[in-house]
Amino acid sequence: MSAQTENAVVVRGLGRRFGDFRAVKDVTFGVAKGEIFGFLGPNGAGKSTTIRMLCGILAPTEGEGVVAGFDVRTQAEKIKDHIGYMSQKFSLYEDLTVEENIDFYSGIYRIPAEKKQERKEWALQMAGLVEHRHMRAGLLSGGWKQRLSLGCAILHEPPVIFLDEPTSGVDPISRRQFWDLIYELSGKGVTVFVTTHYMDEAEYCDRIALIYRGELIAMGTPESLKRDTMREDVLEIHCDRPSDAMELIERLDSVKEVALFGKGLHVIVAGADEGAREIRNLLSEAGLGIARMEAITPSMEDVFVSLIEARDKLEDAQKEVAA
Repeated sequence: MSAQTENAVVVRGLGRRFGDFRAVKDVTFGVAKGEIFGFLGPNGAGKSTTIRMLCGILAPTEGEGVVAGFDVRTQAEKIKDHIGYMSQKFSLYEDLTVEENIDFYSGIYRIPAEKKQERKEWALQMAGLVEHRHMRAGLLSGGWKQRLSLGCAILHEPPVIFLDEPTSGVDPISRRQFWDLIYELSGKGVTVFVTTHYMDEAEYCDRIALIYRGELIAMGTPESLKRDTMREDVLEIHCDRPSDAMELIERLDSVKEVALFGKGLHVIVAGADEGAREIRNLLSEAGLGIARMEAITPSMEDVFVSLIEARDKLEDAQKEVAA
């Protein structure tokens, strides 16, 4: 399989079996050079298995793929030399200092001696740790560990980086600063392949792929997914006692899904006008005042829930037919 010059990652029919279990099934997509590509899915959906195949760690049992110009089946070691990888565990040696961690990864990536100091200073500057270079990594805050881990992962200036839940467990300000770094890398032509369970972060990606039970169920820009994949309408409701209101609302036949969202509720309904009328009457009868109710553009979380529910219903229907 030849790599497409405009794509940094190309996979066709990629799959992985563990015995009789198919963890990843017939996955096909391409990621353009310099693109921020979000890979989303619940735990156990196949995200990590797919990333391990793309990073040359796990051989696929089906299909084919090319990453940074190298074949995932036959050139796994070359792929490892041309990518960066960062997981939510940050892969730092906590007993070593900041500087010693950078020196260690310089050796791992075989950075030429004449470039080591330059890359070290770049990593320290990028992470905001110039003044803390002698501090033990284990004493750093979550945000600093995150930036240091990113610096170590891309010391060798790879054209493609894989970030697996990179902002898990860090505060919102550090998350936002980390995404600023991702934008900066993307602007320099680096391809960023990122998984996240924060749905607001999915909005920052150029394109998103949703994987569920090992299969891709949707792919597109955040805007196109919200516009084209949601057949239902979404109502945002601010009312008295939202938890009690949620229990009442979810009993309505016209309601597909209801969830707490901030201080209010997001309700997925077949039609906004009819749904709003039924909900208003229901809450009024229960003595629950409504401060505000309006149809809104769905969030990525709304889209995600809707797509998964639709896939579950399709599978249930197919099982009934087969039975």
